[in-house]
Amino acid sequence: MGRRGRNERSNVVLTVLLIALVSSLVLSCGSAPAPAPQAVPPPAAASAAPPAAPAPVSVFTGLPGDVNAPVLCIKVDNAPPARPQAGLDLADVVYMEPVEGGISRLLAVFQSQVPPVVGPVRSARQSDVELLSNFGHPALAFSGEASALRPLIARAPLLDVSAPARPGSYHRENGRPAPHNLFADTGKLRDGAPARDIGFRFGPTPPGGEPTPETTVRYSAASITAQWVPAEARWVMAMDGTPLVTTSKARPGAATVVMQRVVLHDTGIRDAAGAPSPFAETVGNGDVVVLRDGQAFHGHWSRPAPDAPTAFTLPDGSPLTFAPGRVWVVLVPA
Repeated sequence: MGRRGRNERSNVVLTVLLIALVSSLVLSCGSAPAPAPQAVPPPAAASAAPPAAPAPVSVFTGLPGDVNAPVLCIKVDNAPPARPQAGLDLADVVYMEPVEGGISRLLAVFQSQVPPVVGPVRSARQSDVELLSNFGHPALAFSGEASALRPLIARAPLLDVSAPARPGSYHRENGRPAPHNLFADTGKLRDGAPARDIGFRFGPTPPGGEPTPETTVRYSAASITAQWVPAEARWVMAMDGTPLVTTSKARPGAATVVMQRVVLHDTGIRDAAGAPSPFAETVGNGDVVVLRDGQAFHGHWSRPAPDAPTAFTLPDGSPLTFAPGRVWVVLVPA
């Protein structure tokens, strides 16, 4: 083959190669880029657990507790021969009432804690029926009652667990003179209904308090003193000038002491000595002094009907809040 033929053949081969190269470049430039790898989304975060419901709190103390536990109320002797009493230090609420002869008697309310023995136990009064009529059918333990009171107690929203109704639930203690020696065995008496709202409101210390390290309320033949103990953040009690101590050597006390002014009137009932039995009206309204956090707060109480809770308010009408913890209520003759 001559030189001319070889050159023509080389040119053909070169042309074919150039065409192939151009085609390859065109295809490469015109094709879509390979898709980038997609990031795998993280698994969905687990839903946050709903906040736990707050623990139910006692209407008597404002502290967490078994609000479905039955309520047991016990009339407790407070005459000097009855001291020391048993179980008062574990009561959620203690009411101090004026009775015949100007002395005092106690009504102890138990729900959060119930000691095995409480006493000495004494008789019921008409004041108790009205006082407890908004509690929601609690059990009431007492030694007896005047015959004129029996129909009233029978109709009241109370469960009668008195000594006449349940004699096997009480015992007499040796070494104490009668009638100051009857004690309740509480394990046999806890049949009452759970508590209802009786009007106590618990919260921060309100404004306007007056520093009050100690204060005393006097009946005609009795007195109660509340003394603030900063180290224990509570008030401890003294009766007739003597520190109150239980049979277990405990000092009964409270985070809040309520001094509620009430109207007294004669029920027409007389005790064995002929002294009139007073009735303390807890339905109505009046002045109140609330002791908490070492201070005294002046306010107003109001209860429109026996089955209604009692409202405690400051002079401006806002709630007069109690300190969480045990409460003592002293019914002060107006």
